[in-house]
Amino acid sequence: MAGSDENNPGLARPAHFQGGLRVGVGKFVPEVGHNRRALSNINRNLVGVPPYPCTVNKIGLTERQTICDKNLPIPVHRPITRRFAAEIANKQQHCLEEAKPISSSLTNATASEECTIIDVDDFRGTNDLPVPMFVKHTEAMMDEIDQMEEVEMEDIAVEPVTDIDSCDSKNPLAVVDYVEDIYAYYRKAESSSCVSRSYMVQQFDINEKMRAILIDWLIEVHYKFELMDETLFLTVNLIDRFLAQQTVVRKKLQLVGVTAMLLACKYEEVSVPVVEDLILISDKAYTRKEVLDMEKLMVNTLQFNMSVPTPYAFMRRFLKAAQADKKLELLSFFIVELCLVECEMLRFPPSLLAAAAIYTAQCSINGSRQWTKTSEWHTNYTEDQLLECSMLMVGFHHKAGTGKLTGVYRKYSTSKFGYAAKSEAAVFLLDTRL
Repeated sequence: MAGSDENNPGLARPAHFQGGLRVGVGKFVPEVGHNRRALSNINRNLVGVPPYPCTVNKIGLTERQTICDKNLPIPVHRPITRRFAAEIANKQQHCLEEAKPISSSLTNATASEECTIIDVDDFRGTNDLPVPMFVKHTEAMMDEIDQMEEVEMEDIAVEPVTDIDSCDSKNPLAVVDYVEDIYAYYRKAESSSCVSRSYMVQQFDINEKMRAILIDWLIEVHYKFELMDETLFLTVNLIDRFLAQQTVVRKKLQLVGVTAMLLACKYEEVSVPVVEDLILISDKAYTRKEVLDMEKLMVNTLQFNMSVPTPYAFMRRFLKAAQADKKLELLSFFIVELCLVECEMLRFPPSLLAAAAIYTAQCSINGSRQWTKTSEWHTNYTEDQLLECSMLMVGFHHKAGTGKLTGVYRKYSTSKFGYAAKSEAAVFLLDTRL
């Protein structure tokens, strides 16, 4: 039979014969079907001859007779050289030409005529022959990889996102089925409620400092009238949007503020302060007619658009995501109200202001940086995205009790607001490098 010489190192394999031994995960397995090849030269460690670790000598089908004859020596490995590789290639080509008759003889052969198949598992079950070195190495390597994967899976603990709406599933006012859609709409609409940071440049008679004085005064008026939080944030929003479109002289700036609060009360409050009360707190600087005329001008300038998302709307949702207690809630509102006075904070959208205020308050209370996956999920802001705004808030918090504009500080220094203004600022955030 062609290629049956025992000195022939060629690798004869019939074209249709797919059975072969492969090394995989530390053991030999048949590749396809039930055809199994006789185990040839596993490793020269078995016969005590110095091995060639970089070579694997495969035996062709024609050499099965040789392996079965126990009296014949097991062929030794030869180092793969260019000459040896050429010999193998030539002999393989010659054997392929004889593949068809070989396969026919294999098909017609009886079980008695077949040689005994040597299985690797037989080697493992005996104490006479050691397990091949490359098999040991493969098993040890795979065991080490498995251990590494187990360690990595243990070390990587993914923080779960809490379902913050499950507790309100039976509360119709919580609109659990639509709350995510509502806040998704708020995120899209908040850009329409924002104004340019530099809108004051178009005003010829007022400036940012005058705006800060007006907002600080309105915060005190809001506190004395015991109005809702929503009213304050909407009042400031109406003022900025109106001033961004309409030039105002200095003596009418307070009138704009009073009228904006009147409009916000009509939109948010159940019991609206009468016009005379607003005139009284402005030291009767304006008449009733002037207030009503300014009201008409403002609603027409703003095209009656009062339904805008302010930081307050996001504060309630984000505080729920942070699982805030009363202390965290009051401190967060104290920080975000400090931002209402500062004109430079207009460059941040309302949702970012709300998220950064809660993050800054958490850092102030805990003394370390803290931002959970649940908060990140519901706010759509990572900790890195909040740091710039948060550092500005820390500066406002640190100097809140100084200067002339202390309306927010005095408001949150009372027992009603839990003395939130007395808390320490998270000054360690100022050392953070973006």
